[in-house]
Amino acid sequence: MTVAESAHAAPLLEVRDLRKHYLPQRRWFAKARPTIRAVDGVSFTLAHGETLALVGESGCGKTTTGKSVLRLIEPTAGSVKLEGEELVGLDAGRMREHRRHLQIIFQDPYASLNPRLPAGEIVAEPMRNFPSDATRSRAARNERAAWLFAKVGLRPEALGRYPHEFSGGQRQRLGIARALALQPKLIVCDEPVSALDVSVQAQVINLLTDLQREFGIAYLFVAHDLAVVRHISHRVAVMYLGHIVEVASRDTLFSAPRHPYTEILLSAVPVPDPRRRAKRTLLSGDPPSPAKPPSGCRFHTRCPLAQTICREQQPLLTDRALPDAAGAAAEHLVACHFR
Repeated sequence: MTVAESAHAAPLLEVRDLRKHYLPQRRWFAKARPTIRAVDGVSFTLAHGETLALVGESGCGKTTTGKSVLRLIEPTAGSVKLEGEELVGLDAGRMREHRRHLQIIFQDPYASLNPRLPAGEIVAEPMRNFPSDATRSRAARNERAAWLFAKVGLRPEALGRYPHEFSGGQRQRLGIARALALQPKLIVCDEPVSALDVSVQAQVINLLTDLQREFGIAYLFVAHDLAVVRHISHRVAVMYLGHIVEVASRDTLFSAPRHPYTEILLSAVPVPDPRRRAKRTLLSGDPPSPAKPPSGCRFHTRCPLAQTICREQQPLLTDRALPDAAGAAAEHLVACHFR
């Protein structure tokens, strides 16, 4: 099923009003501290075989959203449905049944790999924890691990090596092989190339694209590098201070952004041509604290378009798609009073 076909089918993942709040621990005789609203009402859908990129400044809640979807951290409130089945509130036993379909690739490959296990055992471990008829024997698991190594561009003779014996790019390929071990339907990619050299980044992004095309995996791709996002994503969701402020197809968002924050992010992307001088739009001030978010629109304290209504009313994420020459219009969600 292609992404275009799956867009008209039931979504693989449906997230509604997801919230993750942290209540700081109160110390004796200390003043109570406010709740940190890391993710505060995030909603989106993800189709089979699609890549949705979550972008925004550091600290806006991208990684927390991804981990909450997988329930690696427990959401405070909201709904997360995988193929129509609610995941939030499931007990550990029932949630385990869905774990094989949900995987993650971490930002730091070295920190996410067990240094005491050889690479082959790292890749085979998920198959041992979630056995199937095809992987019950040790020989079958080793055979599949070798096959996965070949898929991600690692040599089978490296099965016996330990994580510290691999380069950074090879360790990330090892993490990808581990994520693929159980044939998942969804992989959360938590900034999987930000710690790699630029040349290696391109190799890993191309690898993820090829694997998606071959196995039909959906990616929730967390990133801050918009050049990488433009290469790999089908749709892009822009986050600011725990909220999604714009969602559109990749081509639409990069060619015709609507939200002021998205425009400023795109203006910061380096232009790979020394003869061109890109016009930069700089943000004023620092991002507000998620412990004390502004009233109304979260972005109004830094927005060049802000008016009184922005301080008083929070804008809803509304479809503002413009019809093309044929009269059709793809979804383009924007949370802004003036766009």
